[in-house]
Amino acid sequence: MKIKFIICLLLFPLFLLAQNVQEPHDTPKEWSAPYAPFRIAGNVYYVGTYDLACYLITTSKGNILINTGLSSSAAQIKKNVGLLGFNFKDIKILLTTQAHYDHLGAMAEIKKLTGAKMMVDEKDAAVMKDGGQSDYALGNGKTTYAPITPDRLLKDGDRIQLGNTSIVMLHHPGHTKGSCSFMLHTKDEKRAYSVLIANMPSIVTEKKFSDIPAYPQIEKDYAYTLNSLKNLSFDIWLSSHASQFGLHEKHKPGDQYNPAAFFDRKGYDQVLNGLQLEFDKKTGKK
Repeated sequence: MKIKFIICLLLFPLFLLAQNVQEPHDTPKEWSAPYAPFRIAGNVYYVGTYDLACYLITTSKGNILINTGLSSSAAQIKKNVGLLGFNFKDIKILLTTQAHYDHLGAMAEIKKLTGAKMMVDEKDAAVMKDGGQSDYALGNGKTTYAPITPDRLLKDGDRIQLGNTSIVMLHHPGHTKGSCSFMLHTKDEKRAYSVLIANMPSIVTEKKFSDIPAYPQIEKDYAYTLNSLKNLSFDIWLSSHASQFGLHEKHKPGDQYNPAAFFDRKGYDQVLNGLQLEFDKKTGKK
């Protein structure tokens, strides 16, 4: 009885956080609009909404889900996984590119439904545990998504291995303290592909970087991330938002399988150049 009481005391703060989730209501309609799932390349599939990108990576030992969109997106993701012919409960590992409500909103529910292990960049672990409450830009003491306790903390360069698939996590902080990208290799009947799921470092705060005591190294982190992303090599690039990598110009629902549509180094460089200009303006370099 005493042990049960102690467990209840430990879990009670998380229960309170979960009961007071205040996901913003003024989100763009594209974030929750449905979108037909499709195969991008090899064992990489799109299962997200019209703009909030979620990726299913299938393997010989179960599947990996990256990002979940808003809290209302759990049913959509489950439906999309089924439409592709996969079992939702075969998801064994959960990942995210950043600990914000628009990418973790349905994560706690999906973790509960599938029993999958949650893995996260170690620098985003604390904010994920409090449901975004301590986020330096979007938190303001409010819980914006159901808290999640990670099963594994990841560092830059760590590998996530499941079956015949290996994913490398790249620490790309700034947008959040633990924003990250993922690199993997896949293949189909014709060829092999290197795939980058990039967390593009857009700036989410109107404050001067020097006025954010909760994140003293923010300027340094943004500079590091921009430089790191510019030096990556890949065949296909994707991102946390469909609009960031031009999904709707590259693919229409019903299109035939065409990995080459996502060969777009020029578009990638253009996005990074725009983000570099934004960063330079923010830091007074231009």
